[in-house]
Amino acid sequence: MIIIDASDSLLGRLASYAAKKAMLGETVRIVNSEKAYVSGKRRDILAKYRKKQERGTHTTGPFFPKYPDKIIKRTIRGMLPYKKPRGREAFKKIRCYIGIPEELKNQKAITIKEGTISKLPTLKYLDLKTLSKSMGAKLE
Repeated sequence: MIIIDASDSLLGRLASYAAKKAMLGETVRIVNSEKAYVSGKRRDILAKYRKKQERGTHTTGPFFPKYPDKIIKRTIRGMLPYKKPRGREAFKKIRCYIGIPEELKNQKAITIKEGTISKLPTLKYLDLKTLSKSMGAKLE
């Protein structure tokens, strides 16, 4: 089992790493989902995610999540062939958490070195907690 700490990680890099590990048969747990970042201008990020959320109807979908752990899981789903049995099995092996749950507190979590915000050439990014709150999530 791989435990990934999402603190200061870029969403896309984190999701692609987790998707690759899940496709190889590993069980992946992602903690501190609210501390991951999306790169780009704040205004553009908020507009893009709001547009995703407003797409479709409230009864038939497509449904886009508000909470950070669900946003990460949805991003990973986009990187897997989840409509095929192999991708569906890989998707079931992924769990995302807000904060660190009790059963994973004593275990060592890894961080992805290539995917941190210190690698960004600009200082334009937005954390998932702020993004979720702007989409209507009720976080503390």
